[in-house]
Amino acid sequence: MTVPDADTWYDRIDTAGAVYGSLLAASVVVGQSPLQESIRPRDLALVLLATGAVFWIMHVYARSVAHAVDGRVGRTSLLHSARQESPILLAAVPPAAAALIATAFGLSHTAAAWWAFVTALVGQVGWTVAATRQAGASLRITLMWVALNLGLGLLLVALKVAVSH
Repeated sequence: MTVPDADTWYDRIDTAGAVYGSLLAASVVVGQSPLQESIRPRDLALVLLATGAVFWIMHVYARSVAHAVDGRVGRTSLLHSARQESPILLAAVPPAAAALIATAFGLSHTAAAWWAFVTALVGQVGWTVAATRQAGASLRITLMWVALNLGLGLLLVALKVAVSH
């Protein structure tokens, strides 16, 4: 198996969709109360995947409608939209897997949710780095965006704590 060229592999991926999908996954985990024993990791994984799928379908629909010719959406256009928006769906997979793997290692529901959250946040930061590289941003700009993404993650946790108490 060949490894994609490190300088160009992300040019073929909608990094904006991947950043969005990772933020969505982190939001879902926080919304499912990772600060308490409120959801089983299997259920969290299902919610993550289902939410990713619903948002992916909504984005495919929106993109297809926006590019409809004479009010009609062709099969080719629909398949292209599905592929373009797939990072939104795929971003839910690592946090869902993290929740399930944490459980397999005997961690608590809360710990599994935190692993899912951290995995989503790492994905969000990783895709942000890829997006800024894709855009040709400087290291300073990349670090600024990484800091902003980490801040968004902390904001999610702070909002969850504020709402939970």
